[in-house]
Amino acid sequence: MEDLLAVAGELTRRIHDGVVARGFEGLRPAHGFAFSRLAPDGATVTELAVHLGVTKQAASQLVDEVVRKGYAERRPHPVDARARLVVLTERGWACTRAAEEAAAEVVRAWSEVLGEGEVRELRGKLRKIAPHGPVRPTW
Repeated sequence: MEDLLAVAGELTRRIHDGVVARGFEGLRPAHGFAFSRLAPDGATVTELAVHLGVTKQAASQLVDEVVRKGYAERRPHPVDARARLVVLTERGWACTRAAEEAAAEVVRAWSEVLGEGEVRELRGKLRKIAPHGPVRPTW
């Protein structure tokens, strides 16, 4: 079990380090988990809370933080006049692309160690274990 936790932690750390190296500062890995839910169509605070497995208050605080830092913005909900939709800004999308690039670098490094075929097989096996997420941070 410890080895699986080590891999998950290393993957998260290396993606975060790659995001920081690309000039996106003031973020924590938890922000990346939120960005994965906000892309592509946005989400309400309630939907984000469910995705992250946190209270609505905690999700609201996280949204306040990423809005203040310019990574997301609140917009009127297109269907529910009582709700607000949280969507990524261009800066948020750029950060998301940086995270995807960093993740691809990590997987390329795995391919150098294991070979592309084994990494493809590993990904297939992992999809059988957790086919649909949600992707949640460990707090």
